[in-house]
Amino acid sequence: MTPLPPDRYFRPDPAVRSIALTLYAGIADLPLICPHGHVDPALFADPDARFGSPANLLIIPDHYVFRMLYSQGVPLESLGVPSQDGTPVETDPRAIWRRFAEHYPLFRGTPSGIWLRDTLSTLFGIDEKPSADNADALYEAIDAALATPEFKPRALFERFNIEVLATTDAAGDPLPHHRAIRHSGWTGRVIPTFRPDAVVNLDTPGWKDHLDRLSAASGVDIYSYATFIEALENRRAYFRELGATATDHAALTAYTHRMTEIEAEGMIQRALAGKSLRGDAAAFTAHMLTEMARMSLEDGMVMQLHPGSLRNHNASVHARFGLDKGADIPTRTDFVYGLKHLLDLYGNDPRLTLVVFTLDESTYARELAPLAGHYPALRLGPPWWFHDSLNGMRRYFDQVIETAGLYNTAGFNDDTRAFPSIPVRHDVWRRAACDWLAGLVTRHLIDEDDAQAMAHDLAYGLAKRTYKL
Repeated sequence: MTPLPPDRYFRPDPAVRSIALTLYAGIADLPLICPHGHVDPALFADPDARFGSPANLLIIPDHYVFRMLYSQGVPLESLGVPSQDGTPVETDPRAIWRRFAEHYPLFRGTPSGIWLRDTLSTLFGIDEKPSADNADALYEAIDAALATPEFKPRALFERFNIEVLATTDAAGDPLPHHRAIRHSGWTGRVIPTFRPDAVVNLDTPGWKDHLDRLSAASGVDIYSYATFIEALENRRAYFRELGATATDHAALTAYTHRMTEIEAEGMIQRALAGKSLRGDAAAFTAHMLTEMARMSLEDGMVMQLHPGSLRNHNASVHARFGLDKGADIPTRTDFVYGLKHLLDLYGNDPRLTLVVFTLDESTYARELAPLAGHYPALRLGPPWWFHDSLNGMRRYFDQVIETAGLYNTAGFNDDTRAFPSIPVRHDVWRRAACDWLAGLVTRHLIDEDDAQAMAHDLAYGLAKRTYKL
């Protein structure tokens, strides 16, 4: 690999590239606002925590990486991905790294390829492409760096200039790592995000166990719909005490609907007895999304909703390795009719902030941009997951901003478990934003003052304001 060019990801048109470079220079060093992600808070609870091996840092926790390798026949167990059914997995991090390096060409032209290349270069000073020939040498270089104090998680947090990092945490999580961070005296701001999916979605495997954990954490004996709501409100309050400003909700569809308390009570009682009827789970989730909006209106927490992913599509991988193993597949999503009930109830109240994400790009211009351009409560999240890419970002800017307006979007979030990729992901977004804005300037749609203000908001201000950070 050659050293990273300073004008990377900008269009070759000299006029656009010149303006983009100027815009980028004004925002490149802004602090990182990370309002939505999946980094393990345990990394920051212990001041002496370390990342472990290069494989533990860059491969094993990153489903973007191992899903690509798996798609080409590389077994997950050979990559050290932990199994839950007793399947033996590779435990030698050097062997895992070699296997990754041998298959590095698979990442050519992909977002993961960009993130990996830029991380190796900017974090470790490595400008060689991993390969079978240099795998051991690169491993040694990265391993040696990880053994130094400068590469402890807290030190990297500060080096990355992270202003705030939000994790994602189950409703029944007692949050011991967040408590430890809060009481340690460290100034890094790591906050939880309230995610109640495991108890709100009645068809969650082990739902009753998750409910028991919610009961234990809240101190509320859950035996009815009223006590269920009480326990959730109790936990939301506790999350807020530890700095949380947002909730997070996944659902297969965007369908929302308000039930009566009698109907909700019946569904809870059937679920507690293990006798849920067909359709109960979808109806209860739809109802609880409106309840979560009602709670957010009352306690001020930002509500994030990301429907449209069929989780664990690969049944074999799910059985052997569990959740979040790269087999979640996008589905078509109807936002116009799906969200209507929730928006009828709360969409006109600016005290609510509902951030909606989608994996169905066909809805950007047809549904989401018009909705966000009208309802005071609604904001659009950034291009997400499969669309967190240069092309995905460009499509998003082109399809959303004209109708929704920039200030009805929520800025950027990295949505990652791979902590070292965070600054790279933000950098790609900032460069894509500056490239897009430069195109508007050269076509005289905005002037350079507007472009600089918009670049600052896309990099920093929108996320900070949307998530009340």
